Amino acid sequence: KYKPNIMIMLLMWYNSINKKMQKGNGKMTKIYNWKEKIDEKELKEVVQILKNNGVIIFPTETVYGIGGNALSNEVIDKVYNAKNRPRAKAVNIMVSNKSEIKKYTEITSNLEQKIIDEFLPGPLTIILKKKPDFGTYFTAGNDTIGVRIPNHRIVNSILNEIDFPIIAPSANISGEPSGVEATDIIKDFDGKVDAIIDGGKANQGLSSTIVKVIDNEITILREGKITKEDILKKIK
Repeated sequence: KYKPNIMIMLLMWYNSINKKMQKGNGKMTKIYNWKEKIDEKELKEVVQILKNNGVIIFPTETVYGIGGNALSNEVIDKVYNAKNRPRAKAVNIMVSNKSEIKKYTEITSNLEQKIIDEFLPGPLTIILKKKPDFGTYFTAGNDTIGVRIPNHRIVNSILNEIDFPIIAPSANISGEPSGVEATDIIKDFDGKVDAIIDGGKANQGLSSTIVKVIDNEITILREGKITKEDILKKIK
């Protein structure tokens, strides 16, 4: 009767793991299931990953995002590489609250302030003039930056535990559809990021609306759930 050789089986297992790590630049991606609730112990692990210049994938109310410390060039490189995103394309940031917006940007009109007050937190990104000493590495030569305060229990719980903004493009390979479920994302990013948080299906499945005030007029650069008409109704 055939008896498997334990040493051979262990060697085969090790080789399969090693190949996976080589394919994913040496990372072992942790998968967290927070569909029902946020595990406080795991939340601390995720926060530590971010503090250690790691990259995570997380759900928002729009689509899943990929990101990490926006103050770290190392992290920014990791995110661009994982997404295969051209460096000529800027990325936006997420912050935890409205006072954080003023740390990294300049609000130059009453209209910008009204939009922030009415629609953030929420599925809207506003383009603002960035502070001169911030964001040069990921804004593709622009003097502006997109900022959003999300409205989702998971990403907000993470943002509330850190003292830096995160870059937060959508969790997809550049040019592919944005991920709305962790199962859509794992196959593309397993081994390329430090952690993927499964929070179930993104509520809206649409990327955030991107708005910019130009000459005191509202310009929609990308329409999501919030339309120009929605904005005009609120700020009159």
